[in-house]
Amino acid sequence: MNVSVVLFTSDLRLHDHPALRAALDGSRQVVPLFVRDRAVDDAGFAAPNRLAFLADCLRDLDAGLRERGGRLVLRSGDVVEQVCKVAAETDADEVHLAADVSGYAQRREERLRRALEAQGVRLHVHDTVTTAVAPGAVTPASSDHFAVFTPYFRHWSQQALRDTLGAPRAVPVPDGVGSEEIPSRGSLGVSPLLAAGGETEGRRRLTSWLRSGIADYEGGRDDLGGDATSRLSPHLHFGTLSAVELVHRARHADGPGAEAFVRQLAWRDFHRQVLAARPAAATDDYRTKRDRWRSERTARDEVAAWREGRTGYPVIDAGMRQLRDEGWMHNRCRLLTASFLVKTLYIDWRVGARHFLDLLVDGDVANNQLNWQWMAGTGTDTRPNRVLNPVAQGRRHDPDGAYVRRWVPELADVAGQSVHEPWKLQGLDRAALDYPEPIVDLADGLARFRQARERD
Repeated sequence: MNVSVVLFTSDLRLHDHPALRAALDGSRQVVPLFVRDRAVDDAGFAAPNRLAFLADCLRDLDAGLRERGGRLVLRSGDVVEQVCKVAAETDADEVHLAADVSGYAQRREERLRRALEAQGVRLHVHDTVTTAVAPGAVTPASSDHFAVFTPYFRHWSQQALRDTLGAPRAVPVPDGVGSEEIPSRGSLGVSPLLAAGGETEGRRRLTSWLRSGIADYEGGRDDLGGDATSRLSPHLHFGTLSAVELVHRARHADGPGAEAFVRQLAWRDFHRQVLAARPAAATDDYRTKRDRWRSERTARDEVAAWREGRTGYPVIDAGMRQLRDEGWMHNRCRLLTASFLVKTLYIDWRVGARHFLDLLVDGDVANNQLNWQWMAGTGTDTRPNRVLNPVAQGRRHDPDGAYVRRWVPELADVAGQSVHEPWKLQGLDRAALDYPEPIVDLADGLARFRQARERD
């Protein structure tokens, strides 16, 4: 066996990469290939923030390969066509690919398998490249997946994870394989606050997090102003960090903070096993409540105010502005802003999920869509009618108002918890503040939601 192709997708790293290791072990030369997928672009997932982060990841991956005597081959177009072309150009015997969970990824894998078989090339699909525990590795007796997190987590925690793999010392790539130029983020016009991508940056962040962040995670993860989360989600989404490695290293850290962090990694695997079993959940209610959502068309002004961070509820507006400026949002605020849209405004969760995917660097279909459904009460939440009050939540998770004042500078001079209380802001000069009145009364929104859910 002479040449293998490794198709990189959401696994843009050299450390702990089973597909790359298998290709190197079985072949004399390897083609590390990334295809800029036309179908993904056409579906609207090639948002500027993710393209900028992706450019960082590709450049860093290429640099790491060049340090090992190789290089990244970049192509654009239909993934199946491009992989088959590269396999034919290099006379490759095998193609290695990380398993993925979306309906599109599953269809792409099947198309690729058929096309490669017609060329006499074998496709090897590797589990636990993008997850710690593979979807379907743990299932209840009566179903093909777990629909409730707690029993899933119990079984997930009992799984023996594979050992972590080191980065290869050398990656020999055949000469003459054509490649497009590796992009850079410079021409994309994204916010300067957008985090840097790439495996080098991801590993730096991980080391810093394990050294000085994870111990306090349990008590500080919901502190909006403290910003005490790992911010590793973009690196997990693009695969510059391995979920298996993160679980191993977090467990070595020990303590309640490490346990809480591992639980969040399990939530990510949970959502991926749900989507693998039910790909339609990316667009359809997992458990329908027969909602007659207010449409974006009929509630245009309210949806626009939510997107722009001009709802009149400071913690909601702070979260939406952080999303706009950083391409990221604190997890607690993701829950609050989602609850406000789907429960208080009674707008279809898909409107919010689409907006998040437009801006989030870590915009992952499984996590994003199923977290939105969880908050909408149409997903796996066992309390589908829960509503998060933005005033009470702001007081609890941003007690000194630091988060709001950071992202809503109009309110920088409002003292203490008053910054979370719209009725106290009413006594101030709104024109001078340039801050809007609340777009909805919370009691009215709650009554509308309850009436809608009780209707059937």
